[in-house]
Amino acid sequence: MSAPVAGLLLAAGSGRRFGGPKALARDGADGEPWVLRALRSLAGCDEVLVVLGAAAVQVRAVLPAGVRSVVNPDHASGMGGSLRVGLAALGSEVQAALVQLVDLPDVTAAVVDRVLAQGGAGPAVLVRAAYRGTPGHPVLLGRDHWAGVVELATGDRGAGPYLARHPARLVECGDLAGGADVDRPG
Repeated sequence: MSAPVAGLLLAAGSGRRFGGPKALARDGADGEPWVLRALRSLAGCDEVLVVLGAAAVQVRAVLPAGVRSVVNPDHASGMGGSLRVGLAALGSEVQAALVQLVDLPDVTAAVVDRVLAQGGAGPAVLVRAAYRGTPGHPVLLGRDHWAGVVELATGDRGAGPYLARHPARLVECGDLAGGADVDRPG
């Protein structure tokens, strides 16, 4: 049996540039909230935890029954705080966290599945998706890296400072998605 991998969905931002919380953004013919699309991308994980912040009550109301969530009370400080809150809330049995962002609407389960398949699930794993050679999300962080990530995660850079010092193995996913975050409605 493989080590448990948790999907960690960061969905706490207020979306200042976007005009509102991206977790509640809707587009396309179905009008589905981005938080639900992002949750579906994490179907290959053993469990999922959603980090909420801005509009937490409204976002929690659209989550399917049984989806676990935690609130980052300092969500305005940026993605780093949400990453710290999320990692701290994962159970001790979890050996790796696959970190996904809510504002990557074209990143599907196919991307997540490829990262998981290529990365493994042990506590030492450090893998991230790449799009045409450019590192992006999701990022698979083995438990051995969590303390270092938490120590350096500040502002909107999340695990970026840690990954600059400890480069992750890249898994090319440019044939599956563009991997660009959406910062403005459009």
